[in-house]
Amino acid sequence: MALAPVQRDRGATLAGSLANRLRTQILSGALPEGSRLPSIRKAAAEFGVSKNTVVEAYDRLVLDHLIAAKAGSGFVITYRGDDSGRPRHVSEAVDIASLLSAQLSQNFEIRVGDGRPPASWTEHSEIKRYLSSNGRMMPPDADAYGSALGFLPLRQQIALRLQTQQVAIKEDNLLLTFGANHALDLVIRAMLSPGDTVLVDEPGYYPLFAKLTLAQVRIVGVRRMPDGPDVDDLVTKIQTERPKLFFTQSLGHNPTGGSITLPVAHAVLKVATHFNLVIVEDDPFADLPMSAANRLATLDQLNNVISIGTFSKTLSASLRSGFIAARGDRIATLAELKMLTTVNSSGHVERLLHRLLVDGHYDRHLKRLWQRTEAAATQVQADLLSAGHRIYSNAKAGYYVYLLLPKGVDDMALARAGAQEGIFIAPGSLFCLDKNSPLARAIRINVARASNPKFYEFLLRRLHM
Repeated sequence: MALAPVQRDRGATLAGSLANRLRTQILSGALPEGSRLPSIRKAAAEFGVSKNTVVEAYDRLVLDHLIAAKAGSGFVITYRGDDSGRPRHVSEAVDIASLLSAQLSQNFEIRVGDGRPPASWTEHSEIKRYLSSNGRMMPPDADAYGSALGFLPLRQQIALRLQTQQVAIKEDNLLLTFGANHALDLVIRAMLSPGDTVLVDEPGYYPLFAKLTLAQVRIVGVRRMPDGPDVDDLVTKIQTERPKLFFTQSLGHNPTGGSITLPVAHAVLKVATHFNLVIVEDDPFADLPMSAANRLATLDQLNNVISIGTFSKTLSASLRSGFIAARGDRIATLAELKMLTTVNSSGHVERLLHRLLVDGHYDRHLKRLWQRTEAAATQVQADLLSAGHRIYSNAKAGYYVYLLLPKGVDDMALARAGAQEGIFIAPGSLFCLDKNSPLARAIRINVARASNPKFYEFLLRRLHM
């Protein structure tokens, strides 16, 4: 195997560049399953790097389940590629969603990289006691499928909530789903075809990247600023890429934590209207008492915006319930697709949510959750800044703070080091399409899980060497 000396990719370490080169060769099939990589010493000589660099690059590939150390054989390719029976785009989608798999694991003492708050903040709080002490008999037709749109009384309650957020909407403009991810999946299936191009926030929501990859859609990132999408970059990407949709988050952006400002929201809508670009706005924190008036759905009134909401981030991830708000013609199309793929969403869950909303318990819970989240965000930001760290946005609209890493610190290496000490870290490069972007050298911190002094001691030790 002829190997050229490795060159450092822009913004990456030599180990990262070497790992990326080998990863590309493995995934493309150029290095098939069972073939051997050069020994550490031989690879160092042929790539023109140190042995430590080769060790770190190989470690990354082991963690990615692409290679394994075999006694007497050195490092061997274990990735099966298309021989696994899965189409390549399916394997790529699964790889993108690798962080989700780690989040579902419970083998971490400290989970600052988790996307959700602790259970004690949501389903294991007063809500669980409410559900256990307020059981009521279900009506005789509760086990029927019902309308594909979802439980009508809950849609009416959601419509009322959106009206208080200044969105003029009726229940017929709402489709209930199994959470925001199901909603995104329906929009992608209904509105996109393989080969289409879409725009996304960058950094952005990595499960969305996985879904788009699974749909064989071309993904182009729009630079995300602390106050929303970079409007100039949005215009450039629309003109050069001719996208079908633009997926974005306005409030408590995942992973940066920033929220769109009113001037930026107006500018984004003006551009989208001019180019006839449909915007899909995914806002899991819209129910929290923040500046909902800046939301694109509020300003656009669902003419050119499809709005996605969920109860997973604010109430319980286990309930798996969300919704799509859009024009009537779009809801009709999405409802047909929902009926074909899942028949309907859960009537039992939707009745339960309806009771929580009608009884006022959800609003009382939201008030407590917002106070807790705001206090945690203030404390975490203060702790990080006082220790000399840099954060991308000082907004306090959701669960996330985006910590920018010093030059020369690799986010993936930091995540591996954290895992060895029982700390689950979400590397910034997983949220970026461009792995060499300066914003890929960061980590997402969940403020609801960042109170353990061991985490701050770890950062001081690893980032101030």
